[in-house]
Amino acid sequence: MGAGVLGFDPALLRAIGERVGTPAYVYSANLIRAQYHALDDALKDIRHRICYSVKANGNIGVLRVLKQLGAGADIVSVGELRRALLGGFDPDAVVFSGVGKTPVELDEAIRAGVGFLNIESAAELEAVIAAAKRVGKPARVGIRVNPDVATETHPYTKTGEKTAKFGVPYDEVVAVAKRISAEPLLKLRGLAMHIGSQITEVEPYHRGTVKLVELVAGLKASGIDSLEALDVGGGLGVRYHNEKAPTPKQFAAAVIPPVKAAGLGLLCEPGRYLVANAGVLLTKVLYRKHSGGKEYVIVDAGMTDFVRPSHYNAHHEIVPLRDGKREEQLVNVVGPICESGDFLALDRRLPMVEPGELLAVLGTGAYGFVMSSTYNQRPRPPEVLVEGDRYYVARQRESLEDLLRGETAEPTTWYQA
Repeated sequence: MGAGVLGFDPALLRAIGERVGTPAYVYSANLIRAQYHALDDALKDIRHRICYSVKANGNIGVLRVLKQLGAGADIVSVGELRRALLGGFDPDAVVFSGVGKTPVELDEAIRAGVGFLNIESAAELEAVIAAAKRVGKPARVGIRVNPDVATETHPYTKTGEKTAKFGVPYDEVVAVAKRISAEPLLKLRGLAMHIGSQITEVEPYHRGTVKLVELVAGLKASGIDSLEALDVGGGLGVRYHNEKAPTPKQFAAAVIPPVKAAGLGLLCEPGRYLVANAGVLLTKVLYRKHSGGKEYVIVDAGMTDFVRPSHYNAHHEIVPLRDGKREEQLVNVVGPICESGDFLALDRRLPMVEPGELLAVLGTGAYGFVMSSTYNQRPRPPEVLVEGDRYYVARQRESLEDLLRGETAEPTTWYQA
């Protein structure tokens, strides 16, 4: 284990596990920076902004690292807007997408002055117009286009195909743009797309970008020339196990030429790419068990802490933090939740780990804590940010008292229906 655990010092992880307890998420600021710089360098030949997808990991410590690098933020709720602003992001560098923005969210986004309020339907456009009038402030908007581009990824994370709920249908974009241009309080700044998450090929990005550029030509022919940028969204895939992840240079080669030809700037929205492999989930072995011909390793982290294996059948490597060679065994690594679907790994070859040992679940920096829950009344784990050989607790572990906050056994106010 001398080479470390995907960039982490095993001794440091053991120290964190002992001091902070388990389960616990641990993120490396330096690994995040390395990913950002690789993508930023690949895009250097075009005016661009990397808008970090806050939904991947919204920890304010992580957000501050990315803001200091020059990133913008991609958000999908008013909660993420407030979190991005607390992380120090300039509202002008914020892209706000999402198919179900409420009037309250629209008001707050316009009041804050977000740079791109992406419209996802003709009906939502009318709501944006009404919000701008209520707030009495201009709204800077984009149109999120459904480009009808297929991708090879999990069905739950496909967002750019014709049947997806996301974006304005391709053949309605010009009409929506004309409606925007007729409103004095609205300014159309860009077109956007999002083709999915964990995208492992760059060709769909190219096809989608070309379709956006074709729309740009159509808008110019209609007299609309206010566009400043194309937002080429869709999460760059990462290697969790044996996936073939695209490189930043391959992504750049796929999208820069058409955007440059259109004379526009480029926005992109990576989340997983920047933080997934910068995070690990620490968990402790509680028991070993033999049942039904299977060997079970029961740990203190479960689907409430990390749902990706159960929800997406996702593979995440699991590494013991104790040195030394040991015989391997085929095991199921399961948690304490009262669900048969509560597992971190099934039929996985692992060294013969013992109760009390610490394990690191790798690649958990994205869609880990943000998708955690308190099912079975289990407090959510803490989040720890590592800077070199130092670390701090960026989010405290929830307490049982936290889970009861806001509830009351006896009514204090009755309301008449």
